[in-house]
Amino acid sequence: MLGSTHGTLTSGLRARVVACGDDARSASVHGTTAAATRAPGASAPVDAAVAACGAAAATAADLDVSGRPLYAPVPDLDRFFRPESVAVVGASDTEGRPHTGITRQLLAWAGRVGARLHPVHPSRESVFGLPCVPSVAELPEQVDLAVLLVRDPLPLIDQLADAKVRFAVAFASGFAETGADGAAAQARLAAAVAATESGLRLLGPNTNLNAFEEFRDDLEGPAIALITQSGHQGRPVFSLQQIGVRLSHWAPTGNEADLETADFISYFSTRPEVGAIAAYIEGLKDGRSFLLAADRAARAGVPVVAVKVGRTETGARTAASHTGKLTGADDVVDAAMRQFGVIRVDGLDELQDTAALLARARRPRADGVVVYSISGGTGAHFADLATAAGLGLPTLSDAKQAELHTWIPEYLNVANPVDNGGHPVGDERGRKIIDAILADPSVGVLICPITGPFPPMSDRLAQDLVDAAEATDKLVCVVWGSPVGTEAAYRETLLGSSRLATFRTFGNCITAVRAYLGHHRFTASYRSPFDEAPRTPSPSFRKAQALMRPGQQLSEHAAKQLLRAYGIRVPREQLVTSAAAAVRSAAQVGYPVVMKASGPQLAHKTELGLVKVGLTSASQVRDAYRELTDIAAYENVPLDGILVCQMVARGVEMVVGAGRDALFGPTVTVGLGGVLVEVLGDAAVRVPPFGEPDARAMLGELRGHALLAGVRGAPPADVDALVEVILRVQRMALELGDELSELDINPLMVLPRGQGAVALDALAVCR
Repeated sequence: MLGSTHGTLTSGLRARVVACGDDARSASVHGTTAAATRAPGASAPVDAAVAACGAAAATAADLDVSGRPLYAPVPDLDRFFRPESVAVVGASDTEGRPHTGITRQLLAWAGRVGARLHPVHPSRESVFGLPCVPSVAELPEQVDLAVLLVRDPLPLIDQLADAKVRFAVAFASGFAETGADGAAAQARLAAAVAATESGLRLLGPNTNLNAFEEFRDDLEGPAIALITQSGHQGRPVFSLQQIGVRLSHWAPTGNEADLETADFISYFSTRPEVGAIAAYIEGLKDGRSFLLAADRAARAGVPVVAVKVGRTETGARTAASHTGKLTGADDVVDAAMRQFGVIRVDGLDELQDTAALLARARRPRADGVVVYSISGGTGAHFADLATAAGLGLPTLSDAKQAELHTWIPEYLNVANPVDNGGHPVGDERGRKIIDAILADPSVGVLICPITGPFPPMSDRLAQDLVDAAEATDKLVCVVWGSPVGTEAAYRETLLGSSRLATFRTFGNCITAVRAYLGHHRFTASYRSPFDEAPRTPSPSFRKAQALMRPGQQLSEHAAKQLLRAYGIRVPREQLVTSAAAAVRSAAQVGYPVVMKASGPQLAHKTELGLVKVGLTSASQVRDAYRELTDIAAYENVPLDGILVCQMVARGVEMVVGAGRDALFGPTVTVGLGGVLVEVLGDAAVRVPPFGEPDARAMLGELRGHALLAGVRGAPPADVDALVEVILRVQRMALELGDELSELDINPLMVLPRGQGAVALDALAVCR
């Protein structure tokens, strides 16, 4: 194993508990700091160990070693969603005008939430019978929310700040969504909001009225809070209310000039009525603010389910290193979401079904899933799909199977899936079967796929399932496969229960149940990486800084010195500039040796014939030196010398690297290495900070992870040493994040267990 050169890889410092007075709280709630300070969003750990304080109270301890925030405050959005007073700037009651419909909707909404509404218009005395004032400055009271129905909201920002307005909504379009000029206009708007000292927060521009929809108030139980960057994409989730699923909020974030998705995730995570957060995300404003918000939700145990568009992006970056090519921008987004427990789904139907289940289902008692059906074919089909998706379908015990055969004929299979051959209609056997399955301690979820209505059997089955769901604390799911959806068993019986989860497709049911079990496993063991993130540079940092060459690619020799500074083992080697020196070095390193050309512009030496392996004599070393220098001269490749290296025993070739993502900053990648690294493309990525469990989880995500366990007689690899290298590379990526563009260790030879890991080659590109 590699010995540590600078102690633990994380600082061990806990986030400070900060005592905030009213002034600090006001700063944290309303964001009174400059844009550069507030930009990463607003999120702070939910647990009692950390108080949410404003940036004004922040110190260097609030930042990690890369200068990124480790926590941020939750914006107080109570007065946005439930204002006591509202101003509508540009209000109208002239029929046929677009602002008239908006004003009418806002007036109705204000009535529902108990807010006083004040129309603002320079040329009207009244709007819908309410007295109208000509400007924001003449409002009769300080208002919580101003809705701006104007083409250009920028001139109003200072007026709103002077009037101490807490929140503003800009509906106007024509900003960043339209191109460079619009983006510049949006930047001016964002800067104006950030420069205010009143704590004004802005939603939009390019947003809509979704926050002011009419929500059903007759539904009970945990609710879904909805966040969308495109209002229309939230309609399926909002429509869940029609089948009895409660919604509490809808935040249409638009272009996110100020308030962003992360702000609403943080806020909704603290709301007691919110059981799950559903989000439709087109682009993240700031990667760190999103991770802080997701971290807050994970600490609170509030599931976040998200559609994030852009899966087909290839990323607009080029890289000399292997690892830079292994993951595109969306791979990093996907990994970051998974790392912090955000459940990513593809379709809006999956979003609504998964969020609804997670919002309402209780914590699972067990992970086992049992499939119960009236058809052997249906049960087998569903079980096949569920098993392929990773759900565990335990075989029921002999005793449980014998109990089920009390009511089910002996010739039917009841091991799991359970085939009843036709749910009993004329007596209580059907309910007894369901109760017996749910009583099994290995069962946490019962799923009954009903491919189509078959009255009266399906009607009785639906009722028995509802009754059982109401009586148990375990999850009961039904897939109602009828394309009609008007049957009484579905519309009245199944949808009439808030304790039973009903789906329309096999796929959505499996996706939701997998997310449900996965979410609770994740939160049960979750520890925030921000609590342990390093805040001060390690002793390795200063050594590494001296090796950096801004704007240049380091030679292999210099890159290995960089690794050595961070305690990553490299072979014994010497850099020489003559054949005679090469022979002396080979004797000192010990035969056999490897010889390589080393220069600042060399990325892939093997392709140019600039590597010689297995040299066993002085004459071979002399010849190799001349050949390598001749090739370099012919290829016009400048060298700083020839490396004479120790020949390292065979092991598992891996690649470990660091890069920079435009959204999240430093990233760390691990994959199968060697000459086939780009062909195989088998890699996993994480966004720092992360701990040892995540480093090990990365290895489990690799398709070729079995190689590390030893195959075809090969000994198991030293996984502990590999994990240590991953964590050291993470520390390097954090500390040198502003100076190191790319790092590529390939191959990292992972030797048999207990023998460590050795970086045979390395490439580093400085920013």
